Amino acid sequence: MQGINLYRIALVVYFLLSWMPGGYQSKLGQILIRICEPYVGIFRKFVPPIGMISLAGIVAFFALNFIEYGVQAVFQLLFNLLIQIG
Repeated sequence: MQGINLYRIALVVYFLLSWMPGGYQSKLGQILIRICEPYVGIFRKFVPPIGMISLAGIVAFFALNFIEYGVQAVFQLLFNLLIQIG
């Protein structure tokens, strides 16, 4: 689950860059846009902004937690099945 944790950190940095003028124009900002925007963009289609504040990032962050729990549950289920078979 280290990959999900690294992606979670990338999302936090990506969101913090939005508060800095020119943050997305930096080298790091451009890299994070390529990494994070495809995932966050999915939620922008369904989560409308409130005023000038987009909640899509928060929803995307929490959805990542649910995805992590789902992946862990599937692996735990497969592990238990393999133990019962063997």
